[in-house]
Amino acid sequence: MILDENLLKKHLRNPIFTLVSETADSINRPCYVIGGYVRDIFLKRNSKDIDIVTVGSGIELASAIAERLGKKAYLSVFKNFGTAQIKYKNTEVEFVGARKESYTHDSRKPVVENGSLCDDQNRRDFTINALAICLNKDKFGELIDPFQGIEDLQNKIIRTPLDPDITFSDDPLRMMRAIRFATQLQFSIEEKTFDAISRNKERIKIISKERIIDELNKIMLSVKPSTGFLLLEKTGLLALIFPELHALKGVESVEGRGHKDNFYHTLTVIDNVASKSDNLWLRWAALFHDIAKPVTKRYDEKLGWTFYNHNFIGMKMLPGIFRRLKLPLNDKLKYVQKIVELHMRPIVLAEEEVTDSAVRRLLFDAGDNIDDLMLLCEADITSKNPEKVKRFLTNFAQVRKKLKEIEEKDRIRNMQPPISGEEIMQIFALPPCRKVGEIKSAIKDAILDGIIPNEREAALRYMIKTAESMGLTLKNNRNL
Repeated sequence: MILDENLLKKHLRNPIFTLVSETADSINRPCYVIGGYVRDIFLKRNSKDIDIVTVGSGIELASAIAERLGKKAYLSVFKNFGTAQIKYKNTEVEFVGARKESYTHDSRKPVVENGSLCDDQNRRDFTINALAICLNKDKFGELIDPFQGIEDLQNKIIRTPLDPDITFSDDPLRMMRAIRFATQLQFSIEEKTFDAISRNKERIKIISKERIIDELNKIMLSVKPSTGFLLLEKTGLLALIFPELHALKGVESVEGRGHKDNFYHTLTVIDNVASKSDNLWLRWAALFHDIAKPVTKRYDEKLGWTFYNHNFIGMKMLPGIFRRLKLPLNDKLKYVQKIVELHMRPIVLAEEEVTDSAVRRLLFDAGDNIDDLMLLCEADITSKNPEKVKRFLTNFAQVRKKLKEIEEKDRIRNMQPPISGEEIMQIFALPPCRKVGEIKSAIKDAILDGIIPNEREAALRYMIKTAESMGLTLKNNRNL
């Protein structure tokens, strides 16, 4: 890669670098901007987070700079880690002293000692993240690239600065980071580095689930998430960190009849969703939509391979998977569960005649998530038969049209029945009981089936009729 001097100068014109340079020189400290910020200059990516390394105390340098900035900046000091952070305008600058590290076999937390710039670059995860630019006045703007990181940027390669077996054994999270960077940047992992991930894959067991899920989320948010999951599978990491997804892989045949490989199908669905939506949790729903197919797979002589209720079983599996992976057990889980449970409904509608009743029920059950659900279902059409794809997408367009028409007419999305359970109890002088629920459900079903409009007067008349059929009489008509 030919160094673009103008590009470097443009970034180094940022007043923060002038201030760091002047302050470092005033206290006689070698000082460099290093890591991702430098990498992103050459990749022409925006980066607001700046990492500064100095030979000596990073906290002292940060404190001196914060003093010069006064109230314009906010200083945070992390003594336990020997780091400091300055927030200045829209920029965050991290300061750390150059260091060297050594590891024990059962922990990724290193023993840290003060070191030189060379020591600090040696400990970096990848060559493209070991690039440094001097900020001292006499060498301002000089690039220090001891591992040919610029060449690796040019060739789109992820490679470790030192022996990859040592790099990954010392800090196994770097294996996930290698795959994440390859996915985000659309780079390849250099052969020796890739092989070392496979050899050291078992070391991932010492990494916390929180750190692993952070990398998985970044993979999931990339332009083409399938790249990362394919690399995880090829290196053997997937089976260790996500066995349910790995279980989707493979094809069985009986009497010459096989099913599609649900792992590769799932990856195609994720990419299809990613091309249309940045919603992280919709992407997770795409990943999970067929997660129960391995446990529901059966072979029937007449029907071939079946996966009955895989949507419902998959929805039931999700809390356990979320808990193990340390994904949030809140409304995000409920959202993914709803999408997974309902993902077959629009597909069935697209295969059959679209009735108003079926569309109303889908709208009622999906609520505000109906558009996300439809997007996933369209992404789920991965057939290599263009006629089949065309037919499904045409039918989905009809479903969408019906959804819009019925929503405008009947206001079904997030519908609350016009009569509450409390009102039913008051009108018929009933305690909380099964009959109250049956009346309320009858009203809801009548609206969804198009028997009555979604209006209070019609619902009241239907309620009285339903109650009479159950042998109930009015006790209090003040609410009528």
